[in-house]
Amino acid sequence: MNDYRDQHVVVLGMAKSGVAVAKLLHRFGAHVVVNDQKPREEASGADELEALGITVICGYHPDDLIHPGVSLVVKNPGIPYEAAPVAKAMGLGIPIITEVELAYQIAKAPIIGITGSNGKTTTTTLVGLIMKEAGLEAMIGGNIGTVLCGLAETATADQWLVAELSSFQLAGTASFRPRIGVLMNLYPAHLDYHHSIDAYLEAKMNMFANQTADDIAILPLDQPELLPRFAELAARKFYFSKHQQVEQGTYIHNGMIVYADGKGNREEIVAVGEITVPHVDNALAAALITILAGADKQSVARVLTTFSGVEHRMEYVASIDGVKYFNDSKATNPEAASRALQACKEPIVWICGGLDRGVDFKELIPFIQGRVKAVVALGQTAEILLKRAEEAGIKERIHVDTVEKAVLTASQLANSGDVVLLSPACASWDMFPSFEARGSMFKDGVHRLKTSLA
Repeated sequence: MNDYRDQHVVVLGMAKSGVAVAKLLHRFGAHVVVNDQKPREEASGADELEALGITVICGYHPDDLIHPGVSLVVKNPGIPYEAAPVAKAMGLGIPIITEVELAYQIAKAPIIGITGSNGKTTTTTLVGLIMKEAGLEAMIGGNIGTVLCGLAETATADQWLVAELSSFQLAGTASFRPRIGVLMNLYPAHLDYHHSIDAYLEAKMNMFANQTADDIAILPLDQPELLPRFAELAARKFYFSKHQQVEQGTYIHNGMIVYADGKGNREEIVAVGEITVPHVDNALAAALITILAGADKQSVARVLTTFSGVEHRMEYVASIDGVKYFNDSKATNPEAASRALQACKEPIVWICGGLDRGVDFKELIPFIQGRVKAVVALGQTAEILLKRAEEAGIKERIHVDTVEKAVLTASQLANSGDVVLLSPACASWDMFPSFEARGSMFKDGVHRLKTSLA
């Protein structure tokens, strides 16, 4: 970090990560300017930073913010590379990184990095719980909530840093090198940011770009289209699969999750029918990650059979008159929704819809047929999702304009033994500030319904 002493650094974005990065660089002697387009009254942390002597500029991007004297730009992951100050920095050849890169540079602890289009939060949560159960020291952060560079400052060499990482974060890395890097899966997502599936994949593959044969890459075998890219990786490769036996990794055989060490030894971990994790690939990945990090098989099995879920990810909300209500608001793309639909064994009243990103949703038709009895849609994509439901032969198709109406309508369509599933297949930003807000409104609606019927 002495490399940044007396260097001029611009931090773009006043979110939690921006504040943490600014304070960190200031402590290490950099001259820091923090800039955010939000007005000052919405920029929490500005007063605290200024009290430390850090320059804070809110409300606009000054024309002279980025200049040849700037050594580094650290941007909030969500800021696009087309944004004026970022584009100017690129034109001047100034390095642009995200907070994750900075965290790696100061970390003494080995890092487990977990990314993917779907399932990364559940898997990261499982890894933390298993490591705690196994008596292994681990700190959990990144995209899951706690700023990674704050943890990296205090974590010691005998601990693990377990980080959920988004494509936005990984796109801004340069030397980042996790001891264990994990890709859960890859499906089209965030194309409004990355502009192409190839660019999205490149961002995800930054997880492994600096790994060597001393490191581990954990990869999904069930996506054969990605295997050529995996062959290029320098790290030792372990795979997980729901459908195939693997020589080195985890897979399912005779209803059991099995671990193969690559040396001919195989060990059954737990019966699939006993696990409480909604999606078995999350369990396969978490088991593999933690075993390779030193966890015992008994601890893995105990957590996989007692896991209570993560909020907004196939979260059980309540049972009302024999109908179960599940909140899967985090399902912000069709693949995530298809996983949720497949996880339900009962007839489904499906609540869906949200931000229109130009997706046609035809891929969901096979998962709707035979599973979904009624569809309640809202948001910008309501009409196209109802059209796909019609093509799938669903007779009950209702368009509503609020989550509260969706809950009430779904309750009227559901019978005892059915499931009401909020799994939107779309981002939330057409109607809500976040998927968390959408999921919370759904849960509030369910609880009000339960109270009204009590």
